Amino acid sequence: MPSCWEKSGWGDNDFTFSTVADAHSGTKAMKVELTRRVSGDRKALITESATCAPVVTVGKQYDLGLWYKSTTPDTSLTLFRHDTTLGWQYWTDLKTLEMQGSWTQATVRTPEVPAGTDRITWGVSVYGTGSATTDDYTMEQVADTLPPATCTGTAEQCANGKWDVLPTQNPVRSMHSVVLNNGKVLLIAGSGNSEEQFNAGTFTSAVYDPVAGTYKTIPTPKDMFCAGHVQLDDGRVLVMSGNKAFPVVGGHGYEGYKDSYIFDPVTETYSKTNDMNDGHWYPSATELGNGDIISFGGLREDSTGSVTAELWSDAQQQWLPLWQVNQTWSYWGLYPSMILMQDGRLFYSGSHVFGNGTPGTGSAIYDYGANTVTSVPGLQNKDERDQSASVLLPPAQDQKVLTIGGGNIDSNPDANRLTDIIDLKTANPSYTVGPPLPQGTVDLGAGQVAQTGNQGKMYVSAVLLPDGKVLETGGALHNRANPVYESSIFDPATSTFDPVAPDPEERGYHSSAFLLPDGRVMTTGDNPGNGTWNHDVSIYTPPYLLKGTRPTITSVIDNEWVYGDTQRITTDRPIAKAELIRPAAVTHSSDPNQRFVDLPLSVDGNNVDLNVTSNPNLAPPGWYMLFAVDANGVPSVAKWVHLQGPSALAAESTAEAHVHSFADSLEGTVTGPGKKRTSQPVSPTVSGCDRHYGSINVCVPTVFPDEVKKTTAARCAWLKKNDYGRLKVNGKDDPLKLDPSKDGVACGAKDLKKR
Repeated sequence: MPSCWEKSGWGDNDFTFSTVADAHSGTKAMKVELTRRVSGDRKALITESATCAPVVTVGKQYDLGLWYKSTTPDTSLTLFRHDTTLGWQYWTDLKTLEMQGSWTQATVRTPEVPAGTDRITWGVSVYGTGSATTDDYTMEQVADTLPPATCTGTAEQCANGKWDVLPTQNPVRSMHSVVLNNGKVLLIAGSGNSEEQFNAGTFTSAVYDPVAGTYKTIPTPKDMFCAGHVQLDDGRVLVMSGNKAFPVVGGHGYEGYKDSYIFDPVTETYSKTNDMNDGHWYPSATELGNGDIISFGGLREDSTGSVTAELWSDAQQQWLPLWQVNQTWSYWGLYPSMILMQDGRLFYSGSHVFGNGTPGTGSAIYDYGANTVTSVPGLQNKDERDQSASVLLPPAQDQKVLTIGGGNIDSNPDANRLTDIIDLKTANPSYTVGPPLPQGTVDLGAGQVAQTGNQGKMYVSAVLLPDGKVLETGGALHNRANPVYESSIFDPATSTFDPVAPDPEERGYHSSAFLLPDGRVMTTGDNPGNGTWNHDVSIYTPPYLLKGTRPTITSVIDNEWVYGDTQRITTDRPIAKAELIRPAAVTHSSDPNQRFVDLPLSVDGNNVDLNVTSNPNLAPPGWYMLFAVDANGVPSVAKWVHLQGPSALAAESTAEAHVHSFADSLEGTVTGPGKKRTSQPVSPTVSGCDRHYGSINVCVPTVFPDEVKKTTAARCAWLKKNDYGRLKVNGKDDPLKLDPSKDGVACGAKDLKKR
């Protein structure tokens, strides 16, 4: 090997490293060749040492260049960095190199050097049969291009952003929010958790136009209350299951139906698909790298837990029959957060809805091909992560997941401040403790007071922002009660939270928050235990929109993209980075498909070539928001681009996915498929509501918060403080002792006179 270069790589392949006389300049070039490959890659790297690896400065960017020839499209310029604490580690794949028979120059810009990094190294990875010959490597630091940002609001707004409550309310009781590829927002309510609307067969959705500020009510064929949903790769929305029946006192709980529908953003209509194999009230929905959709969990038509995994075939445009879908017969719970990993496996983060986590460690990696589940350790207090939020941190290439807050509607403790971070690039990933969630104020029934002790929140919303940070907002302290007013921005680069302005509206159960194409964040909904609904809509303007003029993407040469491609855009001024952000499809704090995919730049003045990942598991096929961001973190308004699916991958000249050997030495307990079974028993009170009191849309908690004494007077005082109003007793039983007078009305005057 030449001086200061080393051999590197992994996997099952046959390879040679050599120096050859066919050089771009001088007398020698390096050649890496694979003659047989089952897995892995081989690459020649600048030696990982203080003598050879170039020194870099935190916060700066570098233009890397080389000349090459290649006989395979499966090559990538791969970057590593030296962390002063953790040592050498993979950073990212910067650029896929097209096959070239003659010497061709390739240039690409690194992301900003993260904190703790003092050196970098790079080289060309070959991960398909064929060769890459390289010569004349260059590296140049990018000059600073922007003066300091200018604040365009008040000092408070520029530091913490600002919230506005829109003058027009959301006309429907929506708990599902899906950003469409035309920039509009689909808001699905179904019955809106209203027994009256359910009995009347009145099911609603609305399409919101953020530009015009208008709503259009959409006829909705079934009660999609608490369904699952995800965008398909063509931009349509797949909606699965929903509410077949509300609970009956002394009988069944919620029931999920098998029906499934597709919403078309062009016609703004629903159409029916074939049925799923089972009912799934509260199912997960994760798009895979081939455009298929996999779904787990939820409640069946008889209100027991579904142990049936479902698979939507993108090729066949239908749900596959049971015998064609791998089954573990596991019960994953309700809205389990299943996040697609870079190699196609699924990471169950431990975030879920209602009650305890899954048995064991509370999080796991599921390998669909092998049909195995491997436990993952480290999640704190896994039985109090009910309606926590989990998000794949920016960029997706880093393969890190953040899990925030949570509670437990069964035991109803104060929701917690816990955060956990896991790096799925490590050989044996384990959650590590993250920084505590910042505290805000909480309304305990007598106005807002500062949170104390370990008080945190459940019903958390987490939104990926175009500057590469995460907004967390909304929440409540207890089961559908005691809203928490707190928002903060998490910086993945420093693993810190920065408290910002809180949403002035209550955003607890059935609320959602999501990114709009203009870079603002929209929040909707709140459905406390007293059955009311907050129809107000809030808009958050992050600090990055108060830093002066925004960059503009003046042209996108082509909005139909393929994997491993290079796509040119033009901008009105220099930018520091660009990314694809998948539009939201969020409900109940859960959007496992949310992701931010970095697009390394090759820059020539205002012409910017964007280098698209070759790996569809990092960016599953579909429509994405393309943002360009300047050195001050100020984003453009998004342009919509379509990253294509399996048909594009089939092209001979297109690179295969460059998959890395991450999480390849798991030490957790491995379980294979269990014995085939029909369902998992689930309590009719799974939602934490005692249906002996009030109407269906009212939720009297089965367990009151710890500070409420177990007396009629104390419980009735708490219900009054939380605006429950008159509560009819359903049936003869009175398990919470709210009607000692037996007059059929809870907490009446006679009840409060009795001891």
